[in-house]
Order: sequence, then C-alpha cells, then structure tokens
Amino acid sequence: MINFLRKKHILLLHAGGDSKRVPWANPMGKVFLPLPYLAADDLDGPVPLLFDHILAISSCARQAYNNEGGLFIMTGDVLPCFDASAMVLPEDTSCIITVPITLDIASNHGVIVASKTGNSDEICSVNPVANLLQKPSMEELNRHNAILDDGRTLLDTGIIAVRGKAWEDLVTLSCLSQPMISELVNTRKEMSLYEDLVAAWVPARHEWLRSRPLGEELVTRLGKQTMYSYCAYDLSFLHFGTSSEVLDHLSGIGTRLVGRRHLCSIPATTMSDIAASAIIVSSKISPGVSIGEDSLVYDSSISGGIQIGSLSIVVGVIIPEKNDRTTKDPFTFLLPDRHCLWEVPLIGCTERVIVFCGLHDNPKNPLSKDGTFCGKPWEKVLDDLGIQENDLWISQEKCLWNAKLFPVLPYFEMLSLANWLMGLGNYGKNEGFLSLWQTSKRVSLEELHRSIDFPQMCSTSGNHQADLAAKIARACLTFGLLGRNLAQLCQEILQMKDSGDEICKNFLELCPNLLAQNSKILPKSRAYQVQVDLLRACNKHEETSEVEHQVWAAVADETASAVRYGFKEHLFQSSNQTSFRGQDNNNLDGLEDQTSRHRKVKVELPVRVDFVGGWSDTPPWSLERAGCVLNMAITLDNSLPIGIVIETTQTPGLLITDDASNELYIKDLSSITTPFDQNDPFRLVKSALLVTGILYDRILVSMGLRVKTWAHIPRGSGLGTSSILAAAVVKGLLRITYGDESNENVARLVLVLEQIMGTGGGWQDQIGGLYPGIKFTTSFPGIPLRLQVIPLLASPRLVAELQERLLVVFTGQVRLAHQVLQKVVIRYLQRDNLLISSIKRLAELAKTGREALMNCNIDELGDTMMETWRLHQELDPHCSNEFVDRLFAFADRYCCGYKLVGAGGGGFALLLAKKTESARQLRCALEENREFDVKVYNWSVCLEN
Repeated sequence: MINFLRKKHILLLHAGGDSKRVPWANPMGKVFLPLPYLAADDLDGPVPLLFDHILAISSCARQAYNNEGGLFIMTGDVLPCFDASAMVLPEDTSCIITVPITLDIASNHGVIVASKTGNSDEICSVNPVANLLQKPSMEELNRHNAILDDGRTLLDTGIIAVRGKAWEDLVTLSCLSQPMISELVNTRKEMSLYEDLVAAWVPARHEWLRSRPLGEELVTRLGKQTMYSYCAYDLSFLHFGTSSEVLDHLSGIGTRLVGRRHLCSIPATTMSDIAASAIIVSSKISPGVSIGEDSLVYDSSISGGIQIGSLSIVVGVIIPEKNDRTTKDPFTFLLPDRHCLWEVPLIGCTERVIVFCGLHDNPKNPLSKDGTFCGKPWEKVLDDLGIQENDLWISQEKCLWNAKLFPVLPYFEMLSLANWLMGLGNYGKNEGFLSLWQTSKRVSLEELHRSIDFPQMCSTSGNHQADLAAKIARACLTFGLLGRNLAQLCQEILQMKDSGDEICKNFLELCPNLLAQNSKILPKSRAYQVQVDLLRACNKHEETSEVEHQVWAAVADETASAVRYGFKEHLFQSSNQTSFRGQDNNNLDGLEDQTSRHRKVKVELPVRVDFVGGWSDTPPWSLERAGCVLNMAITLDNSLPIGIVIETTQTPGLLITDDASNELYIKDLSSITTPFDQNDPFRLVKSALLVTGILYDRILVSMGLRVKTWAHIPRGSGLGTSSILAAAVVKGLLRITYGDESNENVARLVLVLEQIMGTGGGWQDQIGGLYPGIKFTTSFPGIPLRLQVIPLLASPRLVAELQERLLVVFTGQVRLAHQVLQKVVIRYLQRDNLLISSIKRLAELAKTGREALMNCNIDELGDTMMETWRLHQELDPHCSNEFVDRLFAFADRYCCGYKLVGAGGGGFALLLAKKTESARQLRCALEENREFDVKVYNWSVCLEN
C-alpha cells in the first residue's frame, strides 16, 4: 500500500494557518480554487470567498513531483502565483516554498531561516531549514541570522511538498494514526497539521514539539528527514489575511477573474437594489433587499427588508422572513458600510449566534491601544450604549477577541441587539436593549472559536447550496437555454442525502421538453448532453450509453448543417435511396461523357504545425463561438509527406489501397453505408465518397475508380495527418469529377467527413495542409460556417530565422487525438467554465502570436507557445507524460518556448530555441543523449502547394 501511494498518488491537502481556512491557487497563477474562510484582521470568524476548479493544480503538481507520489499542502493566507511545473524539488524529504520579502511584511508573518549550505542559481535556491519564526521582531531576525545579504528575509508561504522517504514516513504514520486521533479526542487536545507537522522536520523545533500533544511520537516517526527551503525568486502572491484585503482584491485586479454572480437566486432588479459591483455567491436574495457597492454576500439567504451597506461582507447568514412587522420601518436589519456579519452554530446550542464587527477592527488590539469595535473606539462604544467594562471583560487584557459581546437569543432579538450594538438608529442608551443584552447568555470571539459546531456548519452550508443548485437547475430546464453546467449542479444537489436523488430523477421528466425546443436556439447536442448528465447522476448507466450516441450524432448533424445547406438530408443514406441533388438528366449525361475518358489525378500536401489556437476550431465550439488558429504548413525531409493518386477505370467498382499494403475492392457501391467500423482502414475514403456526393450521382455506374493513399509520417504524430489526408482524398475526388475543389469547400467538407468517421475534429488541420505558409485563420459561427484564412506575408528573414531556431522533433510517444477530443467536447457541451475560459484564452493568444510573427518577434512567439502549452494541460491533464516532461525539462535551458503539436499526449514537439546557436546545441544534445530516443526532422516552410 505504501509503495502504491508513493509511486502513483499525489495527495493535495488544504489546511489552515492561524486557525483560518484560506485560498488555494493554481501554481500557474491563473485559476483560483475552493473554499477560503477569511476574517477581519486576524479574526477567526469565517468570511469565505468561493473560487473554482482543482484540475490544473493536479497537473502542475504531477510535473513538479516528477510523476511520483507525495503530499502537497497549501496553507497560510497568501494566494501564490508561480509555475510549479518548472520546480525541481529535492527528493526523499519535505520542502517548504519560500520567497524573499521585506522585513516590515515579515514581522507580521512566518519566516523561514535557511542554512547557508545548499544550491542556488538565478531562478531559485534550495537549502536546509534551520529554524521557523513566527511574527519575529528585528532582534529575533538578527539573532537567528534570518536576514539575507540583500536585507530581506524568507517568507513562509505555507506551501509544503513531501516526497520520497518523507512521504513514506507520513503514510506509515497515517496507518497507525487511529490511536493518536482517539487520544486527542479523549483528552480534548489539539494538533496543528501545519505547525506540528513542520516542526517534526526541523530539529531546532523538536524541543518545543515534544511539549505538544503527541509531539514525541511525531519527532520519533518523522524527525529522521530534514526539511528544505525552496526559494522561488519569481513567485508573487496576493495576501488575504484580512477581509479588507479580500474586498480590495475583488474590486481591483480580481474583477476580471471572479464572476460577480455565481450559484445564486436574485429577484428582478425592479424589486431590489443590488449594486452592479456587489458579489453574490451561493446565496438567495429575496425581493426588497438592498446591497451596496463592492460588498460580498456568500452562502447566505437574505430576506426582504434587509439593507447591506457598501464594502461589507456577509457570510453564512440565514435571515428568515418576518411576517409580523410591528413598526413602519421598511428594514428588518441594517448592516452599515464597511462591516462584517456572519452566523455561527455552537455545540449544544439550538440558535445560531450572530457575529459582527467593523471591516477594519483588529480583535487583538487592546482597549488601551486604539482598539475598536464597529469602527469606533471602545470608549465611545461603551459611553454611547451605557455598557460597563466589567460587563465585557473579566481578564486584564481587554480587546474585541475576549469581549463577552454576542448574545445567544431568539433570532430577531439578536438582530435587534446587533443594530443596537452597532449604534444604529436612535437606540442610544436604550434601557430595554441594555437590560436584554446584560441578562442574556453572551459569548466572546475566543469562546466562539472553541465552540463552533463545524459538522453543523458544513451540513447547513451543503444543504443550502444544494437547494440553490436544485432551483437553478429546474429554472434552466424549464425556462432557460441550458447555459449552466448541469453535471456540476447535479453534484451539488446529490449532497442532499435524503432528497438529492429524487430531485435529479424528477428533472429527467423535463428532458422531452428540451428536445422539442427550436434547435436554432438550443442545439440538440446540448439537450442530449443534459439528458446524459441527469441519467448519470441517477446511476442509469444503460440509458446513459444510449443517449451518448445521440449526442455525437447530433454534433455530426449540426456540423453538416452549418457547413453545407441541405447536405444533412442525405448524409447517412445509401446511394440507391437518394436523389441526384436536383441535376437534370442532360447535365448528368454530360458529366458521364467527361468522366468516361481515362483520367488520373495526384494530390500531395504538406503537414501542419500549430503554434496556438487549437480547440477553438472544433465543433461544437466553432459552430457556436468564433475560433482563431495560427499554424504553418511544412515539408519534412524536403518532401510533401501526404498524398493520393486517383484514376478512373473502365470496370465499375472501387479499388482502394494504402501505404500499409491494405487493399479493398468494392463492386457494389450501395454497400457503403454508415456507421463505419472504427477498425475499418478504408473508412476515410468511404466517408469522402459520401461527403463529395459521388455515391449519389450516376458517374460511377459506367466506370470505376482506383484510389491509392499514403502518409509518410509516424502514426499519432499530431501533425494533422488524418485530416490532411482526408483533404487530399476529397480534393482528388472533386478534381477527377470536375467538382468544386477550392480549398474553402474542401476544408468544410472534411469537417463533415470527420464527424461521419466518428473521429470528430476541427478545421485547423485541413486548413494547415491545404493553404501554404504561415496563416492566421478565423471562423465565424452560423449557417453556413464561414472561414477566413489570412496568409502571413512572412519576410525571407523571418522564414530563415524560424527554420534555424525551430526544432520539429518526433517524441516516439503515440496517442490518438480523438480520445482527447471526445473528453473536451463533452466538457464544452456541459458548459465547463474552466474549459470555456481556457479555449477563449487560446483564441486570444492566436492573435498575440500573429502580431509577434508580423513584427518578426520570435521570442514573443516562444512566450505564446509556453502559455499555450500550459493551457493545453489545463484542458487535458494527460496531454503530457513523464517522458515529455523530462524532454521539455532537458530542452528548457536552450529554448524560449515549446509545446506538443495537436492535442498532445505524444507525437511531435516544437522546440523554439533562444538563438540559432542554441538550436544547433540542442539538436546535437538530443541526438547524442541516449535517454531520449527521439528523431529531429529536417523541415521547411511550405510556401506553395
């Protein structure tokens, strides 16, 4: 078991620093992940902010771990932004990620003291950890030699990686952990996953750790390994230690990253006043609610009559409707500007305690040193309300943290007292409120921290989000255009153990209505995918498989409809069942006269390498959204590697041969029908006969065809071989029958051909092979689908430099693209937010790459390739593998950019060297290195076909 975990699995943990749950970040710095609890200035009360998706982080961690198992922990209150895939972590030990920071910031955070021994370069340094300091003074920093030569120190980011033997020690400990857990529960003691675990790997902390619960056990079992500091010089971060920093982020640079409405129920704008800049997440808002600018409402249900000011945070608050208002005040509760409000369930308490404070209150600041409550000095608060100090404090240290402030009462009494304590309205020294408050049971933040009923909190939150998801899903199915991810909503709904299954089953009854809607508004493929998601959620596996086939048939149908008017009407019909496309007999007779003479045509095409934009060309994306691709046609070893020869014969029938010595003679052409066997080596030619319409005319009645195809490229190359060969076949068939063999027509017909074959695929491959040189291609969705191919007028200097610096390398790794394509298409049909944002970014990068090439800036093209490769790994974590990771790590010092062509997973790699000399050095290094059995091809830009 230990060996299995060590070799195969990476465990990703999210733990809290300083008793807070804090943000996760994609190590690539682009996607935020789930669920932080943040608080007002070191306040342990929860102020959460929801982000999404863990897919990309697992891919990056896999690379950083060199495809071996381990533990990856992210704690603390910073959001890190760095490229984890470029990290080279020490083996058989634990490692904490650090970054140099100024002393003023370090004094409020954890600091790592690294020994002087280790390895350093301009990118990072790796040294053993000598000590750990927490919010150190200048004297402590000096005493522990924690200040670096440049006057900074190492910030503890809370990111920890554990590999090899240290990981084995942890797995062994976990297998023996039940007695330890039982002892902690029985003695009601606490163990910090972060603080105690790290101390076990740092000898200077062993004495302190031995005084902690089970500390001796941790030292004995984990202390054999030494922790290292990995200082990443290019790491940047956002600090989320306080609620005000959260709001600053959301209203500033985070505006473009965070959706302002997510999983929420909001009334019509004429029945509420919700600022456009307010962020509503996992919440239900009733009519009659007001929410101010730049406020955050999370995991809450806000009833009518509630007014929330600007720059405020509301979390986990469930305010019920009040039907028996006795005052003329239109508001049940007012939360002023710059305030935080949340609810906490306590162990042994039926009521949820309402907690509140000012956004900038620091709960640890004492009354004597500028301590505040709701933004006002304590002296004024006490004087305004008539509260005595001994009503709040019994200890010498008097601060918000230990003030017995928050009453435990029936809900609306707590709300009224909250408005009174915040000093709102004309309450003043209200004896009634003061008496109610004094006689009630009250708790402090410190007591709340020790008494929170976390299982109840999680259960309430889960049910709340599941209920919201169910309502949103029903609205989508009943009224909407299915723009939401139903698969994701179903996962939320199924968290309701008692009723989740039944809700999903009821949704299935709405599916027939979806299929009856106008397909011009709601694509059938999307409607079928929703049905698949619901069936899968209900564990109806057999029915799921049946509807999955309808999904792909609908995609093929929609693609054909968008490419060629009327085409789909006879797309899947055999030749003896169709008309002759409206041609009269005289025209057909003329065509027969032309084709009765012996003819022979040959079509040879280059392959394509794609720089950026792939996936945006693929149906159904390209049928619904614009696509942009930058690619280039190339020859390999001074030849056009893909081709076809077609000639007519006097004998009717069809003879097909290929370069693998496969041969097939078809006498009765009416036998060519869909669907084709996936293992049929001739289905490409058969599909071409269908899409060109040749099988539906009488031109093959009195003559036959001999077809020979070849592709002198390794299988699974990623160079668009299948699509370009299909383009060659279609072009040859149209040429020999005097059809429309224009590149535009051929490119669109190949798009349909691939749907018939069942491989799917977009338009960029055939565009790459049909049109010479470097080109920027865009598609415009609609009927018909329109393509615009813009050749880049590359200067001879640019072409020469590209050919000198770009290495085209076959990795020897093979994977078929359609296996990846199906997963990506399904995620798009499901409206996966991460996938949609990633493909949008790829389309944007195609424009950036075009500008770079037009300006002869090849280095910038390298940057574009690097980001493209990162995005491909977000789309498909398996588009790389251990071999490819090692290849790219080996090439990194020579290159300014690299990626696999096509969908990845193997095939050819593009390695763009920093300079011409770097390219020569890299080529020699690859050819001499026995670790990489790769082939570097000679290539040239194909400037004419």
